[in-house]
Amino acid sequence: MSFFFPNHHSSSSSSSSRMKLLPRRTHHFPHHHHHHHQHHHHRRSQYLEKLKKYYKWLLWLSLSLYLFFSTATSSSPSKPPLAPASSSSSPPLRIYVYDLPARYNRDWLSNPRCGSHLFAAEVAIHEALLAHGDRALDPADADLFFVPVYVSCNFSTPTGLPSLRHARPLLSSAVRLLSSRFPFWNLSRGRDHLFVASHDFAACFHPMEDVAVADGIPDFLRHSILLQTFGSRRPHPCQQAAHVVIPPYVSPDIALHLPPDPAAVPRDIWAFFRGKMEVHPKNISGRFYSKKVRTEILERYGGNPRFYLKRKRYAGYRAEIARSVFCLCPLGWAPWSPRLVEAVVLGCVPVVIADDIRLPFPEVVRWEEISLAVPERDVARLEAVLDHVAATNLSEIQRNLWDPAKRRALLFHRPMEEGDATWQAMRELRAMLGRSRRRRRPRGESGADTWRSCVRPVQYRKSKVMTRHNHNRPIYGPTCRSHSHLI
Repeated sequence: MSFFFPNHHSSSSSSSSRMKLLPRRTHHFPHHHHHHHQHHHHRRSQYLEKLKKYYKWLLWLSLSLYLFFSTATSSSPSKPPLAPASSSSSPPLRIYVYDLPARYNRDWLSNPRCGSHLFAAEVAIHEALLAHGDRALDPADADLFFVPVYVSCNFSTPTGLPSLRHARPLLSSAVRLLSSRFPFWNLSRGRDHLFVASHDFAACFHPMEDVAVADGIPDFLRHSILLQTFGSRRPHPCQQAAHVVIPPYVSPDIALHLPPDPAAVPRDIWAFFRGKMEVHPKNISGRFYSKKVRTEILERYGGNPRFYLKRKRYAGYRAEIARSVFCLCPLGWAPWSPRLVEAVVLGCVPVVIADDIRLPFPEVVRWEEISLAVPERDVARLEAVLDHVAATNLSEIQRNLWDPAKRRALLFHRPMEEGDATWQAMRELRAMLGRSRRRRRPRGESGADTWRSCVRPVQYRKSKVMTRHNHNRPIYGPTCRSHSHLI
């Protein structure tokens, strides 16, 4: 016992045993410290190795995210939806575009004027919808169906203006094709189908109002939706179909004539008009052009130096508009004209002289804030009206007029831009979604099952009429009850 636990009174033997213990203790202590140091160094190396791997992973992730977002931002901007949703939960408006044979549309583009004249909205809207990523590629997913037929490109008249004589037979032929090859027209009798009617009196298809009224809208279009330039605040036979009023086509290139700051442009022309003004307005047909309004303007103000009135065409007339304070926009055969769009875009206050005209997109453009409306009977007071406006609220009207959003809303871009004319038309079409069979289906019912149960696939075959459509999808022939007798 004393060997292991010696006391101070022990003998020399106990001291020797103590001395034997000391080397043993000193021998084991340095060995333990060295082992601990090695273990600590090993753990530190493992930690550094893990940290190195973590930083490598973090660097790789950062580089990947940088490359992803830099690529996304350098690519073309995302396309706007076809129309703004009424709420965050509302699905987007889906439009299916028929791929009709070229004789109904593409063949007409052999004449470059087809895509650029004042009726060319039919071309611009078609191209804008085709280029848009949100259009319905599967007709089962469509709210509405767009029928692209160009009826304003037959420049066969002596004056070079479009002839509309072929409009009715061409459209009738297209509808017959749709009703025989597809089920969708027959399922709704065309209620969810869209057409563009960018002519003097829309789908009445005649430039003379009395003839247009007598002819009326073709029966096969009466149930459809029309995008038309003609609009009247009063009931009119040429707007009896469901419709959206759109602006006449003016090329977006017109904006090149406008400097960045319209307020800085010197406007040395007080009141401007260049166009057809008949000295003897009763033409060969016995009708009075412009209801004699333009003739009265010429007679009363032709010698007035404050009125810049010209009857001959001039290629640089848009530069004249950009120099003008007021731009006269009297009716022609129809109440509307491209002067309305040109005046707004170039910062000239439109003076609308066309009773009961209904203008496009009033919620956005707010015509009452940017233009003047002078009754046709008050042409004799025109100078006094302009003087009164100049002395009171002209500067306020001009500030409203120079809002870029208003210019954008009246121009058709290809591809479509958010807020432009096609975008605004699609926005207004949302109010007509009650016509959509897809939106009216009972919850849980499959759209594909609904229409595919009424059709049978048509075998692919060589024919002048297309037998394939949109990404190699088959054409379907109807087996439901047909309404082709309406055509």
